[in-house]
Amino acid sequence: MKAYVLHDIGQLNYEEYDTPSLSTGEVLLKVEAAGICGSDIPRIFKNGTYHFPTIPGHEFSGHAVKFADDIPMDLRHKLEGRTLGVFPLIPCMKCDCCKERKYEMCSSYSYLGSRCDGGFAEYVRVPVKNLLPLPEGVSAECAAMLEPMSVAAHAMRRISPVAGEKTAVYGLGTIGLFTVMFLLTVVGAENIYVIGNKESQKRRAESLGIPKENYFDFNDDIPAADVSFECVGRSEVVSRVIDNAKPGGRVMLVGNPASDMSFSQAVYWKILRRQLTVLGTWNSSFTGEDDDDWHYVLRTIPILKERFDISPEMFITHRFEAADLPRGLGIMRDKTEDFVKIMSIWK
Repeated sequence: MKAYVLHDIGQLNYEEYDTPSLSTGEVLLKVEAAGICGSDIPRIFKNGTYHFPTIPGHEFSGHAVKFADDIPMDLRHKLEGRTLGVFPLIPCMKCDCCKERKYEMCSSYSYLGSRCDGGFAEYVRVPVKNLLPLPEGVSAECAAMLEPMSVAAHAMRRISPVAGEKTAVYGLGTIGLFTVMFLLTVVGAENIYVIGNKESQKRRAESLGIPKENYFDFNDDIPAADVSFECVGRSEVVSRVIDNAKPGGRVMLVGNPASDMSFSQAVYWKILRRQLTVLGTWNSSFTGEDDDDWHYVLRTIPILKERFDISPEMFITHRFEAADLPRGLGIMRDKTEDFVKIMSIWK
């Protein structure tokens, strides 16, 4: 098969690679679409991954082409011919969190695209328990964005905003925009403040129905909020979020840290004296049951379309053939163009 193989930091080659062989409980997927995550950039160009060689890519969709012998026929029939979503975290199923079905907090997980081979390839092997068969009408591109959408939904559901609460979303990258998207169904556009630093981000907020007067730059006088989401991962933004939180407010830390985090004594005092609730989030819940984050996203997408004329595909700013995926990586690394989600299409 053809695959993007990371041999060392910065050495990503598009090459012939052995098609994966299946172990117990695994399915071979033909990749249909694969999105580039912001975390892929440092993994490929700066920090490396857990071992070399590795095939990156953890936001992808596909369809089943082969099953391990132990997978029962009724399950095969359920998956065959369907576009499949893929939960990229592979839990150990042994630790305390796994025993409580809190797989996103597994203490010894594997991960498609970083700890094992992922979706920047024609084929990828995936545990059958990590697959989600999708309803008719869900495109392969939408399916490839289920992972970041579920991350945003997980953050929102953990902090539980309610109708009428003022919410603020700091940072309007992919996760920030998806957070805004899901908040629309809970608190409504008029109760959402969005904070960004680009004119293009303002336009995208407006495309979601956010009033112009609810868009702010990071240096503006930002109204106080009951619920705040930090989707940047920088100390100065965390401090600003705390500054603007209402007494008794709730703060959700979402952004992956860009470096070591620190804040002043004054900021810490505000957490204490305002009796703020500060929560962290990572990844998303996936149990295969109707109450997990992935099923929540699937239920909410039609509501967004019907009530707000919003579809997740509107955030795809670039589409590239598989052979041109390095162009997308370069845009994200060098920031030569404005982008939200860059998608590679595998045929």
